[in-house]
Amino acid sequence: MSASKEDSKLSEKELMERFQQKIDREQKIEPKDWMPEEYRKNLIRMISQHAHSEIVGMLPEANWLTRAPSLHRKLILMAKIQDEGGHGLYLYSAAETLGIERREMIEQLHSGKAKYSSVFNYPTLSWADVGAIGWLVDGAAIVNQVSLQRTSYGPYSRGMVRICKEESFHQRQGYEIVTVLAQGTLEQKEMAQDALNRWWWPA
Repeated sequence: MSASKEDSKLSEKELMERFQQKIDREQKIEPKDWMPEEYRKNLIRMISQHAHSEIVGMLPEANWLTRAPSLHRKLILMAKIQDEGGHGLYLYSAAETLGIERREMIEQLHSGKAKYSSVFNYPTLSWADVGAIGWLVDGAAIVNQVSLQRTSYGPYSRGMVRICKEESFHQRQGYEIVTVLAQGTLEQKEMAQDALNRWWWPA
């Protein structure tokens, strides 16, 4: 990682001590700051995996876009899919500040070198699955992601503030879909229960 003129005068030990002091004071590490190589590599791995999960997470819901039960539902689902694409963009951009190109991250995803959340490998068998994903999967993601708003790397931390706000909308959307189905016909209730049964443990 390139160091400023001031940093270049310090030894590796002094740089590490100053870095740790920032972490201990909960000050943000910014792209131009000196950072240990292991810290940078782990950030790239974590942020790129998060970005891949946001992009891959669009796929199960996009599968239902043309089959949503009303125009209103289509519009809400389209807004959610668009949000997820935006989340991937924020996160890829944050990772790029660490010196990796987006093309390289995408190649790592396609080759299997980089991972994404395995929850998106489960099939979406009914419209109720879209509700279960929003309520349970996005709800579980929020639990993990709220703490990332305070993560030490500035670009990741700031991106997570906006992402968490939008994920809360996604969770409410999913909850509302399941609630409507649970108040519907016997067939709709059974469909909602089946989706919740299948998504509970993966979520």
